[in-house]
Amino acid sequence: MARRRFEARSELPGTAGELFDWHARPGAFERLAPGWEPVRLLERTGGIDEGARTVVEMRAGPLRKRWVAVHGKMEPGRSFLDRQESGPFAFWEHLHECLPGPDGCVLRDAIEYRLPLSPLSDLVAGWYTRRKLAKLFTHRHLVTRSDLSEHDAFAGKPRLRVAVTGASGLVGRPLCGLLSTGGHQVLRMVRRKPTGEGQVYWNPDAGEVDREGLEGVDVVVHLAGESIASGRWSDALRRRIRESRVQGTRLLVDTFDKLQRPPKALVCASAIGYYGHRGDTELDEDDPPAEDFLGTVCRDWEEAASRADEEFGMRVARLRIGVVLAAAGGALDRMLPLFRAGLGGRVGSGEQFWSWIGLHDLVRLFHRAILDEGFHGVYNATSPEPATNKEFTRVLASVLKRPALFPAPAPMLRLALGEMADALLLASARVLPRRTQQAGFRYDYPDLESALRFELGLFDERFEKPQITHS
Repeated sequence: MARRRFEARSELPGTAGELFDWHARPGAFERLAPGWEPVRLLERTGGIDEGARTVVEMRAGPLRKRWVAVHGKMEPGRSFLDRQESGPFAFWEHLHECLPGPDGCVLRDAIEYRLPLSPLSDLVAGWYTRRKLAKLFTHRHLVTRSDLSEHDAFAGKPRLRVAVTGASGLVGRPLCGLLSTGGHQVLRMVRRKPTGEGQVYWNPDAGEVDREGLEGVDVVVHLAGESIASGRWSDALRRRIRESRVQGTRLLVDTFDKLQRPPKALVCASAIGYYGHRGDTELDEDDPPAEDFLGTVCRDWEEAASRADEEFGMRVARLRIGVVLAAAGGALDRMLPLFRAGLGGRVGSGEQFWSWIGLHDLVRLFHRAILDEGFHGVYNATSPEPATNKEFTRVLASVLKRPALFPAPAPMLRLALGEMADALLLASARVLPRRTQQAGFRYDYPDLESALRFELGLFDERFEKPQITHS
């Protein structure tokens, strides 16, 4: 039975050696796995060396399938090979080549595969496989291009030891991958007894931190916090939301004072809930906090982080995060089923501003705040183009090629969600990232449509796609 061939080829910045090193370092899998593809890494031993083994779990609705790949011949600085040992294909062999190029390097992914029950399956599922491979490798090449540019911007800087709370979360996972592929050492702060290298124990509820594990860390990134969208805001949940942010941050800062070699910088998440409901007024980093629940939580959260600067002279950067667009979690992930079914629509009046940011650019912004010593103070982590909910609804429906005819009235949302509806869905905050842009940060996807298309893998002519051939 004939095998099919697929190839994706891109000219990228940097050298072939840098491209190879990017693939060889920990974190490459996390960077290459798209959010819309439900894949979980179960096992990885030996990196990309010959004989190394990678096991992933793929999901399609309620179904789960393991894919076991074993690496074959590896040519350092140039190429490596992996073959499917078991999985969804009858045969799969993937050659990754990192080649010199005229103005940088060339990434070439060459795959030979055969579908189960071929050739009958080629008639039924061949088109789907070709389309899915093209979508997947467009994403992979775009991410690799972006990461190489990010790492090149800081090529002259020393590699850092970075500790991250919330490392397994929506932002933490890809951020750790970006840091690791750049050659930085990442320490994940975990709330259970560490089970392997690269983990540091902390338990903010019990006020416990492994101080020895934080000795000599260069930067701490603080992302952990109770979800504010997990249900109606009972008194108990409000307390957890506040304490997980404020008390957790205070615990970290108190710990820094007890270290012989404390970190040089703290990069702490915050949120645009800081500003509260402000209608269509343009807001920037100099505007005051709201006096509502989220406003006071964010204010106290940021003040707890600022102590590291005021008392110990550490560089502290606080990133006020907007609505994060990601296919793997957050607001967009919750909206997608309704919109894909043609049941989406505006929320409330639709006139309220939603200040958003794509996950891809948010991770890049945290990366900059970690490595750029000029990042100090408050930065709005939002797109420079905030959108009303009505506009957001229109663009999302257009990208998905679905109607958006079913509004969610404000009274119904308040009845279902209580105070959370007003704070998260109906409040209007037109937030602009003035200090972020003044610091020189450039967005890969500053407009809503391009950000949604990237996060959902719906690429059009505006993206720099690889050259793809399929036979």
